[in-house]
Amino acid sequence: MKVWIPHPAGVGLLGEMPPGVTVEPWTDPAAPPSDPAGVRFWVPPFLAGGDATAMLTRLPDLAVVQLLSAGADAWVGRVPDGVTLCDARGVHDAGTAEWVVAAILAQLRNFPAMARAQARREWAYADVAPTDELTGKRVLIVGAGSIGAAVQARLAPFDVEFTLVARTARPAEGVHGTDELPRLLPTADVVVLLVPLTGATRGMVDEAFLAAMPDGALLVNAARGPVARTEALLAELAGGRLRAALDVTDPEPLPAEHPLWELPNVLLTPHVAGSVRGLLPRAYRLVGAQVRRFAAGEPLVNTVVDGY
Repeated sequence: MKVWIPHPAGVGLLGEMPPGVTVEPWTDPAAPPSDPAGVRFWVPPFLAGGDATAMLTRLPDLAVVQLLSAGADAWVGRVPDGVTLCDARGVHDAGTAEWVVAAILAQLRNFPAMARAQARREWAYADVAPTDELTGKRVLIVGAGSIGAAVQARLAPFDVEFTLVARTARPAEGVHGTDELPRLLPTADVVVLLVPLTGATRGMVDEAFLAAMPDGALLVNAARGPVARTEALLAELAGGRLRAALDVTDPEPLPAEHPLWELPNVLLTPHVAGSVRGLLPRAYRLVGAQVRRFAAGEPLVNTVVDGY
């Protein structure tokens, strides 16, 4: 069988392949590396959008789509019947968790304002000190999956208080359900969004969600842009009552004329939380293991069901 992957470097990162498996990099959509017949396992490009799903029609023997992203929203409902969709759960835990911690610290310690002062060659102590601090903060993690656990582990040394929320409550683990958010949000100093984009989470951060957050609270979005309603987010942030650190936006990329760029209480990064140098080795270890499972007729991991 054939396995098509998006990175030539990935060939050497997969580990030993079973007999009869041919791995070919597919880097140019217009130029397949060989006859698409026989391609059973396809790895699309990282962060490929909905346009990449058009390639599915060119692979008549496809059985598995293995994503390199933790989110599968661009693919759910577009993969043909009989094709298994798998995400990269676990691959992005470390990178995304690092970004969340960095973004929280940067906003609380007012690094963006100091970076702007540095660009002006201005010693701005009187303007920025004293800053806020992370120690003692109440952190609400919305999305208590593997990335949420990684964020919690990295924030724990800062002596913060955690509240975890998932799609459904897991009382034995101390995890609340999303239906409890109206009660939990008013107690949170920092709200971290890590949920996948599904029908249930699209627009969940709306006017009511934001209004329930206390004055001065920080919203951190490392999930997907459409999880938050941009109009509601802009209205609340423009008033200065809340702060935000956003790695994702809606629309994305954010147009140059969009007013979010100009708000001093907003830290924007260009969807880079998972784009770290260790991504490819971790991702292709997963891909290699999945190919070996598939070739041996074993169950695959990280299969996507109902958008999760």
